[in-house]
Parts: sequence; C-alpha cells; structure tokens
Amino acid sequence: MAFKPNWIVKNLLLGLLFVALVLVGVAIGLNLITRHGQNVIAPDFTNLSVQEATELAEKENVAVKVVDSVFVRRLQGGVVYRQSPRAGATVKKGRSIFLTINSVVPRKVVMPNLFGYSVTEARSELQNRGLNLGKLNYVRDIATNSVLGQFCEGREIKAGDLVVSGSTIDLKVGVAREDNQTTVPRLIGMKYVMATDALHDRFLNLGQVRFDPEIRTYADSMNAVVYKQSAMGENKNLGFPVNITLTLDTSKLPAE
Repeated sequence: MAFKPNWIVKNLLLGLLFVALVLVGVAIGLNLITRHGQNVIAPDFTNLSVQEATELAEKENVAVKVVDSVFVRRLQGGVVYRQSPRAGATVKKGRSIFLTINSVVPRKVVMPNLFGYSVTEARSELQNRGLNLGKLNYVRDIATNSVLGQFCEGREIKAGDLVVSGSTIDLKVGVAREDNQTTVPRLIGMKYVMATDALHDRFLNLGQVRFDPEIRTYADSMNAVVYKQSAMGENKNLGFPVNITLTLDTSKLPAE
C-alpha cells in the first residue's frame, strides 16, 4: 500500500519553508539597506578647497556637505577648517562628511550662554556657532566639568555679545577634588585641530606647540602632524597642558 504523507505534515513543512524564505529575504534587504560590512575610513579634508574635497570624497566613496564657515585670519579663504566625523573615523560607504570652511571675509556671531553647560556640551555649542574651544581653566567646585565663566582674548564675554566667527573661547570650569584625574591620549599622527579636539575630549589643554623648521606658513601648520608629545598614557589632573611637536615629514612618525 502506497504511503500518503499526512496533509498536516505537508502544511507544516511548507510553512517552515515560507518562514525560512521570508527570513532570508529580510536579511538580504537589511544588508542592502544598511550596506552591512561596507565601511570606509573618513579621509582628511583639512586645508582642501571644496572642489578638492569633493573629488577626494568621490574617490573614497563618501560625500561632503558644507554646513558652516568660520573666519581664521591666517588661513586661506574657502578651504576646509574642520570636519565631522573626524578624519580616520569609520563610516558607512556613501556617508556625508560635514565640512566647516574658512570664510573669505570675517563675520560676527552671537556668543551663547554656556554657564552650567558641561565641557562637552559647551564645545558642541561653540562649534555650532562657528567658535573654537580654547583653554580649560579649572577651579575647585562641586560640579566637575560645569562651565563657570567664558572668556575671549582674556576678557570675560557675556551671552549675546558679538564675536568674530572662528574666535577662541576659554572657559572657567569646576572640578571636584575626587574627580580630578584623566588619561593623556596618544596624539601621534594627528593634525593640529584633531589633536586639540582629542585633548578636549579628555578635559586636557594644549601646552607648548613646536613646529619643525620646514613649516613656514599657517597652511603648513594645518597640514603638519604630531610626531612628539608629552605625558602620553599618563594620568594627569584635568586641565593639564600637553606639549606637542609637529612635522610635515611623516617618516618621523614613531612605530605604533
């Protein structure tokens, strides 16, 4: 007598096959949508013109968008001053890198009120206004990394005052005795702006900056990379100044 499969078993097998096909389809769809595994390294657009940055972005499978401008007097007008995400960050292929360029003419922006902000929040707000975070001056206070004062060129500046875009804003910041420690990051291979940001990430200050003799212009200094630094990997008090030396000769970079 010929065996006839039970119709319930048939339906169960068909159902499992259908579910399996759906799961495979979803996985393929998500893989295409998210471009899973197709990550690239964000290139360094610093000191490039917008045209040069666009051409480099196409080669590196990312995109660029100019979203802001600052005014740095000694830097050539129209070139990239800052980017987000930073150079060296891992990003999705096709991701837009947001550029801040150096304005041809100075413009003024309104100084925000940073009182009570954390250092991280204050830096973000300053960058959104086209301003730069400068020195962190720490004083004893129960609220660690809370902004207590804001200064420009040595004078206290109030919220609402007009300042030239690209100005450097120093902050007076609180620190509790028990929170006064951080670790100095490795800055080797970083350009000046990126090294400064990395120090601020750890609530540290940029100390003495030395340049090799072949660095003669401001544009050279923007393209130079750190090959010597002080206190790398050491635990230091918040606000500790880290000294760096920069070069255009990448053969001077020490081994990892």
